[in-house]
Amino acid sequence: MNEDLQLLIDAAHASAKIGRSFFRDDPEVWNKDDNQGPVTEADLAIDAMLKSELLASRATYGWLSEETEDDATRLTHDRVFIVDPIDGTRAFIAGERSWSHSLAIAENGRVTCAVVYVPMMDRLYTASEAEVAMLNGEPIKATLQSNLDGATVLAAKPNLRDEFWTNGAPPLARHFRPSLAYRLSLVAQGRFDAMLTLRDCWEWDIAAGELIVRQAGGIASDIAGKPLQFNRPRPMNNGCVCAGPNLHPQLQSRLKLS
Repeated sequence: MNEDLQLLIDAAHASAKIGRSFFRDDPEVWNKDDNQGPVTEADLAIDAMLKSELLASRATYGWLSEETEDDATRLTHDRVFIVDPIDGTRAFIAGERSWSHSLAIAENGRVTCAVVYVPMMDRLYTASEAEVAMLNGEPIKATLQSNLDGATVLAAKPNLRDEFWTNGAPPLARHFRPSLAYRLSLVAQGRFDAMLTLRDCWEWDIAAGELIVRQAGGIASDIAGKPLQFNRPRPMNNGCVCAGPNLHPQLQSRLKLS
């Protein structure tokens, strides 16, 4: 196995140990500035552990995390860790099980290793550019669904407003999970046909999932159909549209924003 991938797997399990210790135990919660959502003491504890352990193992890599103040020196590194200590913090606070740890390594703007771990369900999604996407060690594949009518999509309700679509929203069967990383992984697994979010996406929410989808035969792009890029000066992408190879172009062609 790729050594970087094994490093991320070990780090995900260490993150889960911390996360479980705070889960449903009334962790302290703060609200971030500029309406950026809540953060808990669990997020911060995991972030501190990951930064210390991962950079100790890979001193030449840069660092980008939701819970660490951004440092532009990451842009001088060819390789960078892109981490969300807990993706789905609101679900974590509410005692729901569908939060995840999202860990990725990007090289020159492209993700090369990725792990998404949903610890309360013990679902470990992994991928590297040299290896297929896996769930708990078994290969996974995105669906070959080609018909928009009835295709299953993971998305927040506002994404299916008619105003965003040519000739109105397609007749998709909408579902929801709070973690973007988990949504992407579920598409890679073939549990759902697509996921989409039309708002700008922070890199740490989608970096790991993008590679897992790609190595499962799916496609993840921004809402204009452009490849997702990582370790940008402003670490955001213009939304995210993800589906199997047959459905993605159909979704893309119907979006008014493309």
